[in-house]
Amino acid sequence: MITAIVLIKTSVDRIPEIAESIAALDNVSEVFSVTGQYDLIAMVRVARHDDLAEVIPGRISKIPGVEATDTHVAFRTYSQHDLEAAFSIGLDS
Repeated sequence: MITAIVLIKTSVDRIPEIAESIAALDNVSEVFSVTGQYDLIAMVRVARHDDLAEVIPGRISKIPGVEATDTHVAFRTYSQHDLEAAFSIGLDS
């Protein structure tokens, strides 16, 4: 699974509506409304790199009110769940 973090600039008067439209797309797992230079951050998960082109410029960027995107592809994923599982290997409860 390939994960992309998509930073999104939007029309500020439509952030909630745009966020809901993005969240409704296939392959978008979460959308966060954030402070700072960008208005939204979307987590996109796809099976193949080629699928990113379909989801990000093909669908997210075409939503009315989306002004710009900046995409970052994750090399590796770390999470608290992964760390807990790693540290519990071989331990008796």
